[in-house]
Amino acid sequence: MAPALLLVPAALASFILAFGTGVEFVRFTSLRPLLGRISESGGPDARQGWLAALQDQSILVPLVWDLGLLLLFVGQHSLMATETVKAWMSRYFGVLQRSLYVACTALALQLVMRYWEPVPRGPVLWEARAEPWATWVPLLCFVLHVISWLLIFSILLVFDYAELMGLKQVYYHVLGLGEPLALKSPRALRLFSHLRHPVCVELLTVLWVVPTLGTDRLLLALLLTLYLGLAHGLDQQDLRYLRAQLQRKLHLLSRPQDGAAE
Repeated sequence: MAPALLLVPAALASFILAFGTGVEFVRFTSLRPLLGRISESGGPDARQGWLAALQDQSILVPLVWDLGLLLLFVGQHSLMATETVKAWMSRYFGVLQRSLYVACTALALQLVMRYWEPVPRGPVLWEARAEPWATWVPLLCFVLHVISWLLIFSILLVFDYAELMGLKQVYYHVLGLGEPLALKSPRALRLFSHLRHPVCVELLTVLWVVPTLGTDRLLLALLLTLYLGLAHGLDQQDLRYLRAQLQRKLHLLSRPQDGAAE
């Protein structure tokens, strides 16, 4: 077990990496397709058929490369979330297990974003080109993306963000308070076992609601939609718990002045 003084910087470094990656992911999934759609247009070739695209090496090669990047991310994110790997990491890295998982996920996502190959000459599933759609559809997409990201950040209030990032585990360990999950209610533990991605609908909106859905974006949206769907297993009991937690936290946030007055 590493000394306590080394645990805190390691957890903070993991958090900073994850936070920076999250900001970059917003740019990658929202700003680039919304603001850079005109510059990435492939001209007449972008309208070629899907059948012809399967025979075009200039389209197939980057698509295979992008698929490999996505599979690398999905594989890392899934493998390191298995109980066997988590037990091994806990054995050798102790309370840094969650921080290490977060850091590896951020690095895998960085690889996807930095080495992603656009396919501007590939076929387009849909594109808003004619007026007034060329003006209003990007604006509508922008508004929906802003709402989706605001909802994502709001939903994180329901969950213990410090624990998700691995900070709380280290904090509790340094103070000798034990494992944070041991203090969670059975309903919370049940929810966490069913839901690894608490913002599925909002992320799907970000992935699919774009003015131009080209070949590489379609690959990104399809694969991540499939992955999010397989990782989602909520039932009515989980939804009731989520609703109760959100109402409780909103109630607490609405009473800061009462506490200050006392």
